[in-house]
Amino acid sequence: MDLHTILHTAVSDFQEVQVIESYFGRTLVTDGKTQSAEHDEFVYHESLVHPALFCGQGGAPKSVFIGGGGELATAREVLRHSTIERCVMVDIDPAVVNVCKKYLPEWGGQAVIDHPKMEYIAGDAHKYLMETNEKFDVIIMDISDPIEAGPGVALYTQEFYQRAAEVLNKPHGVFVTQAGSADFETCCFSPIKNTLGTVFDHAIPYSCPIASFGEDWGYVMAFNGDPSQGRKLADLSRESVDELIEERIRLVLKHYDGVSHRRLFALSKPLREAMKSDERIMTEANPIFMY
Repeated sequence: MDLHTILHTAVSDFQEVQVIESYFGRTLVTDGKTQSAEHDEFVYHESLVHPALFCGQGGAPKSVFIGGGGELATAREVLRHSTIERCVMVDIDPAVVNVCKKYLPEWGGQAVIDHPKMEYIAGDAHKYLMETNEKFDVIIMDISDPIEAGPGVALYTQEFYQRAAEVLNKPHGVFVTQAGSADFETCCFSPIKNTLGTVFDHAIPYSCPIASFGEDWGYVMAFNGDPSQGRKLADLSRESVDELIEERIRLVLKHYDGVSHRRLFALSKPLREAMKSDERIMTEANPIFMY
C-alpha cells in the first residue's frame, strides 16, 4: 500500500489502531492489516449486509445483531432498511469506534451511534450471544480474521455457530459472516462455509473483489428452511433486486444493485473446485487460523 500520511496511531487494550492516508484514501489499519478504506469500504459493507437483509425473515427483518463492526459502516447499511426496528452492535474495542467517529465520519460516525434504532455496546460479541435471552432476525459478523494471536477465533467455531442458530428467530433467521480471502487458496473460506453447513440447512458462499485488500473477499450466508431459498436468492434477477432496493431502501447504493448481486454469487470454477475438495471443520478443539 502506498502510504502518504499517518493520521493516527495508538495501541488499545486489544490491538494497534492506525488511520492512514494511502492510495485508497483514508484507511483503517489494525495490527498492520487493512480493515477498511475510503476507496471501497462501501463495496465490502454493502455486500456483507444487503443480501442477508433481503433474505432474512421472509425479506422483512426487524431486528439485527452485529458482532464487531467498529467502523460503524455495517450498522449504517443495516439502518438504511425501512423494516428495521432495532440494531444491536457489540464491538470489543471502543478505541476503534472512537477513532472511526473522529477520522472516518463518512463510514457512519456519530450519526449511527445516535440513531434511535441503534444500540452500541462496547463488549465481547461472543460472550453477549452466549448469554443473551434475546432473539434476532439477522446476525451479521463483521469481525477480525481468525488469526492465532487474535481474539476472534472463537467466533468462527461450530460451537459458536450452534449458539447463533439458537438466537435467530425462526423460521427465517439469517446468519452472515465475513470469511476471509476468496482466492484459489481457500484458507478459511471453505472451512467457514463447511462449519456453517454442519449447523444450518444452507450455507451459501459468495465473494466480491476488494481492491484495497488486494484480492477477492469471501462471505458466507447461512439459514434453515426451504431447500430452494438459497438458490432463489442467488438467482434473483437484476430487476428483482433493484425493485427490492427501491422498495426497502429508497436510494441508489454506491455498489450493490441487481447487476452486482448476480456477480456476488458467481464464484469462479477453480474456486468452486477447490472448495468442493476441502472438508475441514472449525471447532474450539480444532481451530483453523488464517495466519
